Amino acid sequence: MTPPAIASEQDAGERHLQNYRRELDEQGYTVVPPEVTGVDGSVVDALTERLLEKCEQLIGCKFTVEHGPERELDYGEFRGFLERISNATPSQFQLMQLCTYHRVFRDLAVNPVATSLIDHLFGTTGSHRAARFSSHNCFVKWAGDGYGESLGLHADQTGIPRPWGDKALNANCNWCLTDYTLRDGAFACVPGSHRKKSLPNLPDCVQDAIPIECPRGSVIVFHGALWHGAYPRTTPGLRLTLAYFYRHMAILPQDDIPGRFPRELAQDCADPALFTQLAGFGSPYRSQVYPLPRAIQEKQAAAAG
Repeated sequence: MTPPAIASEQDAGERHLQNYRRELDEQGYTVVPPEVTGVDGSVVDALTERLLEKCEQLIGCKFTVEHGPERELDYGEFRGFLERISNATPSQFQLMQLCTYHRVFRDLAVNPVATSLIDHLFGTTGSHRAARFSSHNCFVKWAGDGYGESLGLHADQTGIPRPWGDKALNANCNWCLTDYTLRDGAFACVPGSHRKKSLPNLPDCVQDAIPIECPRGSVIVFHGALWHGAYPRTTPGLRLTLAYFYRHMAILPQDDIPGRFPRELAQDCADPALFTQLAGFGSPYRSQVYPLPRAIQEKQAAAAG
């Protein structure tokens, strides 16, 4: 498969993205349409096809966007963290380490528009970029209880000691591979809550949450301190979301990408240099890469004197 084209660096310029950056500052999130990122229908189709194949391979039954899993799924005793809090029956699962699946996922991880907005949230760019990959996941969701009445509202920076500052320490790109509507289980958030620099004040904040509705191919970029979750899906079929999670370089990643990701795959993407940087390869603290001095032998020292 020929890798689909993505937006150029020129398209990621300040002039094109200033409104989205302003929304990130004011609201804590922004929605970027596919005509801006360059992630068109053919890219979404390729991503979706690969994910559905992987679902069938791992779960053991066929999946379609229109109808969801063709068989009933058994979780056993498993309950996700947010489902345990809400006591809701699971109606989704996650696929992880997507960038090992296929180049199309790696190309998305270095989309210049998305990474430019992530850089803005961290407050650094270019050679001084602080953003690093944390994990690359997919949420496969169908009709059910979702996260219950709480909508699963949380902040991604919950594990980081407070006080938090204005700049993000975690940030997220949610790539929507299916249409997002309220009935289809849209992303939920409390606009501007990132400025509170605190955990959600549940259950009161639920009334302030709004659904983010947008067409397939859109990306929702948001600050790690934003209170967010999701509405339950009430329609047939699947909601497919790619959650590309970024972190400040000082924060421990969810997935040990610097230590375990196959480095040859980093060279097979739209921007190998950027992927290598975001993956955290080449850190001088993972091995002795800085040169060391050599002790001068006594005879050498005498001769030099």
